[in-house]
Amino acid sequence: MKTKICTVLLSLIVLSSAYAQIDKDALSLSISKAEEANNQKLKQYTWKRNSDVFIDSQLKLTTLTLFSFSTDGKLETKIIDAETTVKKKPGVRGAMQKNAAEDKLDYIEKALALSLKYAFMSKGELLDFISKAKVTEKNGLIEAIGYDVVVKGDRLLILVDPKTYLYTYKEFSSLLGADKVDGKLNYGKFSNGTNHGSTTMLNMPVQKMAIEAKNIDYSIRVN
Repeated sequence: MKTKICTVLLSLIVLSSAYAQIDKDALSLSISKAEEANNQKLKQYTWKRNSDVFIDSQLKLTTLTLFSFSTDGKLETKIIDAETTVKKKPGVRGAMQKNAAEDKLDYIEKALALSLKYAFMSKGELLDFISKAKVTEKNGLIEAIGYDVVVKGDRLLILVDPKTYLYTYKEFSSLLGADKVDGKLNYGKFSNGTNHGSTTMLNMPVQKMAIEAKNIDYSIRVN
């Protein structure tokens, strides 16, 4: 009798484990399909990203970037405003300061551009990521963690809603040249169900820099 009970219990454990296992191929295709359908909706919009740049914990620069999709589906960005809290110096020192500010702005844009590569992964990158990732269910969400996704040596964590297969959160550790960049991407939804990026937090310890970016002014584009 005891042997039969043990056999039944063992069978239930094995069966439970099998059901708990996640089919990565099916998952990657579901996420890819949901992302593609969502991006078709997102292409109807234009929006702005307000980015506050902190150096040594002090707000030094705020940029405003316009986002839209081109007719061939590529995401386009354009800085439409930049305002610094640093008081301009006169003469040669002012010119040097301007050059340094332009270099810093270029670095900031490259860091934000890097974050977009994790926000808008290609279908191939997504399928490859899921195939190599550790995938689990946690707190009602699907969690996947993988490495060497966009840059060799990087790490990416994603959280996906199992009901919609849309992202709720992404977190990455990457490199911009030799500099470490840590990022956190949060997502939100419009009333029509369209998923969209809401906030981006970047930390670049080598530069003693942090960026707090928020997507604002989403609006249906007028053709």
